[in-house]
Amino acid sequence: MTDRRREARRSGRRLNQGRAPIALLAPSLLGLAFLTLPVLGLLVRTPWRELTAELSGTDTWTALRLSLECATAATGVSIVLGVPLAWLLARTEMPGRGIARALVAVPLVLPPVVGGMALLLVFGRSGILGEYLDRWFGVTLPFTTAGVIMAESFVALPFLVISVEAALHGLDPALEEAAATSGAGRWQTFRWITLPNLLPAIAAGAVLSWARALGEFGATITFAGDFPGTTQTMPLAVYLAFQTDPQSAIVLSLVLLAVSVTLLALLRDRLFTRV
Repeated sequence: MTDRRREARRSGRRLNQGRAPIALLAPSLLGLAFLTLPVLGLLVRTPWRELTAELSGTDTWTALRLSLECATAATGVSIVLGVPLAWLLARTEMPGRGIARALVAVPLVLPPVVGGMALLLVFGRSGILGEYLDRWFGVTLPFTTAGVIMAESFVALPFLVISVEAALHGLDPALEEAAATSGAGRWQTFRWITLPNLLPAIAAGAVLSWARALGEFGATITFAGDFPGTTQTMPLAVYLAFQTDPQSAIVLSLVLLAVSVTLLALLRDRLFTRV
């Protein structure tokens, strides 16, 4: 980008960063307050004096470790499956592409509990596929750590696919055409041209997928259950603690909040803004 284009963009930003219209100011501040007040309420109600004692339990750190491990694994699954799927939806004319795109978005609107039930009906020990997995290979997915990863992958995968597909649609086709003209095959073009240009979108989609997987509750408890050390992630631990010890639930929620805020602080400027 030339210096003249950079200066033009800066000038445009200065023109667009004037005073907000009164008609937009009130609802925008109301929306900001709506998003901020619950977080402030959590901080105000946190039992800071008992914080060390509440965090000293091994169950808390076991649930946090399991949450981080499963969310990271689910993100890996989303990348491995999601990038090729996004490319297929954006770069091919396969029959039923519109239906496939709609199916990718289904987990975004499907209640998580329904998603967990659907996974159970397919991959459960008496499920459509789970019966044969158990009979032929001795593989049982429900109520295991692998089941947690599968449930989290189910709800997180669409975020990565949508992010990468949008980036593919915005990618200058001249770059890929130039590579093809130079004799590069489809795989070489994808490997050396398309993929490097997609890395910011993949990273952004991975962050969204990881955050979604970390906070997953409904599909996890339905498909994987709530077994400490095996399937009890932090959201499940928060729900269980809220039934008997609300103070402990607040502390666990604070831990999740701290992890989420730390992630945003480290990656937001790098992934979601452009100079």
